[in-house]
This record gives sequence, C-alpha cells and structure tokens, in this order.
Amino acid sequence: MKLRENFYWGNSVSSMQTEGAWNEGGKGKSVYDTREASENASDWKVATDSYHRYLEDFDYMQDLGMNMYRFQISWSRVDPTGNGEWNEEGIAFYDQFIDELISRGIEPMICLYHFDMPLHLAETYNGFICKEVVDAFVRYGKEMVDRFGHKVKHWLTFNEQNIFSMPEESFIVSGYLTGEKTLEKLYQIQHNTMVCHASIANYIHEITDAQISGMLAYQEVYPATSHPEDVRLARELDEFMNHHYLEMYTYGKRSDSYLQFIKNRQFDLAITENELAEISKLRSDYLTFSYYSSTTIDHKLVPQGVAPNEYIQFGKKENPYIDTTEWDWQIDPNGFRDILNKIYQRYNLPVFPIENGIGVIEEWNGKDPIEDDYRIDYHKEHLLALLRAVNEDGVEVLGYLGWGLIDILSSQGDMRKRYGVVYVNRENHDLKDLKRVPKKSYDWFKKVIQTNGDYLLK
Repeated sequence: MKLRENFYWGNSVSSMQTEGAWNEGGKGKSVYDTREASENASDWKVATDSYHRYLEDFDYMQDLGMNMYRFQISWSRVDPTGNGEWNEEGIAFYDQFIDELISRGIEPMICLYHFDMPLHLAETYNGFICKEVVDAFVRYGKEMVDRFGHKVKHWLTFNEQNIFSMPEESFIVSGYLTGEKTLEKLYQIQHNTMVCHASIANYIHEITDAQISGMLAYQEVYPATSHPEDVRLARELDEFMNHHYLEMYTYGKRSDSYLQFIKNRQFDLAITENELAEISKLRSDYLTFSYYSSTTIDHKLVPQGVAPNEYIQFGKKENPYIDTTEWDWQIDPNGFRDILNKIYQRYNLPVFPIENGIGVIEEWNGKDPIEDDYRIDYHKEHLLALLRAVNEDGVEVLGYLGWGLIDILSSQGDMRKRYGVVYVNRENHDLKDLKRVPKKSYDWFKKVIQTNGDYLLK
C-alpha cells in the first residue's frame, strides 16, 4: 500500500475566498465585490486577508510538508476591467507570490477562473453568454501563460467546469446578470467556456512545457433503488455532467449523447468552424476533479421531459446507508474510489483529485487547539480509499489536494463552514485578529504527508 515517490500533497483555494484587498493594488471590481453581507454570510472584502498574510500561510504549508498549492489568479486584479490595460502591480503581486512558493519547495498550480467575473464584463456583456467575453478570457489566459508559463508547470482554466452545465449555478458563476435563464442559454455558456478552455490548453501545449487539465466537480450519484429507471437516470446524469466533459478533455470531441440532445432540442449555439477546430485539438495531460460527497437519484421525483442536467435538481434523495454532515453532504469514501476508477479506467490518463474535505461549524475558545477528530476521520477514510484505488485497482493517481486546509470563506461567503486544519480567527461579521491557529488535525496531516501516506496504515 504505497504511493508514488513524487506524490503531490497540497492545498487548494480560490482568490475571492482568501485574498481580500478588494480595492488595493490596482484591482478592479469583480461580481463578488458588489455582494453584500447577510445573516450567515460575510461580504468578500477581507476574506482571510491572504493578500497581506500569504507568507504566514505558506510557512504553515511548508511545515506540513506540502509540495503543491493550487491557487487562483484574480482576473480583475491583473486586468481591472477584464478587457483593458494590464495592471502591472497586480501581476507583480502574483509573480512574487509564485516565487515565494517555489522558494519553499511548493509547486504552484494556477487556476485562471473561479467564478469571479470582472464586474465590467458582467455588466457590459452579461458574462460568458457573450463571445466578446470568450475573446477577453482567451486574451487574459494567454497573457498569464506568457508571464508565468516559464516557472508554473501546472494549469487549470476553470474551477469545476461542469458547474456551467448546472441549472441556476451556471448563470451565477458565469457572470450572467440579466435575462431569461433558459436551457438553450445554459448550453451556450457551456459551449463558450469549453472554447475558452481549449484555446488556452492548446496555447500552453504549443509554447510551453507546462501541463494542463480540465477539472470537474464530480459527485457520485447512485440509483436510489434497483429500478431500471433509477439506473438509467444515474447513468445519463453521469454522461451529461461528467463524461461529456472528459471526452472533450481527452479526445477533443463531444459525446454522441450530447450532440443528439442539442439536435433534438434544436438549439442554435452559434458554433463556428474555428471553435470546433480548436476543441478538436484539445488534449489533457491528466484529469482533475473535486470530490466531497455522494447522493442518490429517484426517478419518481423527476418530471418527464427535463434535461439530464436537471435530474439532480428534482430527483436527489438522501442515501440511508451513509452519514450526512450538518450541511447535508453525505460522506462516502467508497464513492471517491469509484470515481478514481471511472475516470482512469475509461480514459487511461493520470488522475488528480485536487479538492476534498469536510466543512464543519467550529468555534475556538481562544486557547486550546480545536479537537477536530471528525476531520481526521474524513481525510483518513478518503485517503485509504485512494490508496486502495492505487494498489488494488491500478489507478495512477498524481496527488491529493485538500480544500481550504487553512480556513477560508465558504463558496457562499459563510465563515462558519470551515474545512481547514488551521483555524483562522474571524467570523462572518467580526474580523477579530485573523490569527492562524493549528487544529488537532494539523499534526495528524503533517505525519501523513511526511511519511507519504504510510502513517495512514498505523
């Protein structure tokens, strides 16, 4: 039960959930900067103040033994309007940021977009529904590759790109501010973002020796029963939400089920020959995904005629055989192992889970470390599932990155939902001192990393 010698251990975050400094260093506004605080959510102006405190965070990661950090460049920090003049102060910030990682033996992985559309592009063009924003993103991505491609060897374009296929979520994360939210428009956003990904991936392969992957939010979805309709819906959901993307990441082609669906619905997605040519050249060096939980789907809850993208919206049902967190996410390490296998055995590319963790409401008494045995249990069981996938199933796994292992704002801006092995001392409406405090899980994770996983078997 061994992992490869050069296994990547690390941490994943986004810029808006960590950086703060929303109006410093020449940064322009993103769509997040206009969102106001609510009862259970902070605004995004300070986050965990990593813009000013990232050296302290890097020191914790180095002490843990981490050798990779996946972070996001804020588009509006390096290009305040999204399609205007470059902000050299913002670019210099990331240049120094990257150098500090490398000096600590931590390899950077850059993500170009984690849902924080520059406000100007959202207000002017309505986000990724518009081809002008596709052009702006490709321009931005190529510039970042030109600036950093000589020292950053791992890249992502979009965080959890299949979220652009999810009803409601797609419009929120794509900068879509006005207009009807139709299924056809959702598929247009899906297509436009794939053109963006292909353009940047092809550019990286053309001019650098760096590697790039597409990334999915992969939730294991089981049939609620052995009823054939439950089985069919679970399969179709997997095809449309996951394998449709993986086919393009790996082979540069859309799945036949997807093509037949848009033909049957008579969608006009304004697809050009140049766009198809760009996608046809697309290849991935490995395949990345996030994994947190599983669920089940019950066909009796799904109305006739809805798209596979919408199945989970109607048909999600709690699995009675596994535990559920206080955020209604079901804990399922076996689902993690299954996904590692489904990706690797079908596409035969190395697999890299780059988000995994458990969000829990925690309070610090100001003195003693938080006793987060539940977090130790969660990561241990998922890492044991990964070990079994490698050693018993033959899956090639490059590494394991936890999500927000130094506490950050949740995706909804809720500081109560904590994933970290390091506590950050702030609440939604009280910034306190933002002190970093290791939890009990910190020492456990350190032993796991520094033994390259061997400590899991003790």
